[in-house]
Amino acid sequence: MADQKKKKLPPEAQAYQSFQQKREVKRPIFKNCVKAFFVGGFICFIGQIISTFYIYNFNFTEQTVGNPTVATLIFFTMLLTGFGIYDRMGQFAGAGTAVPVTGFGNAVISSAIEYRTEGFILGVGSNMLKLAGPVIVYGVFAAFVIAIIKTILIQWGGL
Repeated sequence: MADQKKKKLPPEAQAYQSFQQKREVKRPIFKNCVKAFFVGGFICFIGQIISTFYIYNFNFTEQTVGNPTVATLIFFTMLLTGFGIYDRMGQFAGAGTAVPVTGFGNAVISSAIEYRTEGFILGVGSNMLKLAGPVIVYGVFAAFVIAIIKTILIQWGGL
């Protein structure tokens, strides 16, 4: 049934499609995955060093050290993005720099830098969360749904 819905391409389009497939650059998927794994892991390693620093020097506990660690990682990401270093890291490692929380900081500051010429209110302020806004919205919504489910389970005596 799905084959019936497919449209038959004209011969010129088929010829162009085969021409395109022959000349398409093959991506090194395994190599990209390895780079993303190691760079993302290194970012997490730096986060662990920051957490350990806060625990031993500022008397945070393992339960309370998460927020200052995340804030520090985002701050350093924003600095590196402002100097153009994080973008080069992103070109090298791809998802390895986008998946950790540092990708959030990069998305926020990149939008702010891009629209800074339009002013602080209409440029930076209105466009800063253009990329990161949906992440925040869905994150807050998911946390709300999970909290409701947990509350219901606790009320029923499940947890």
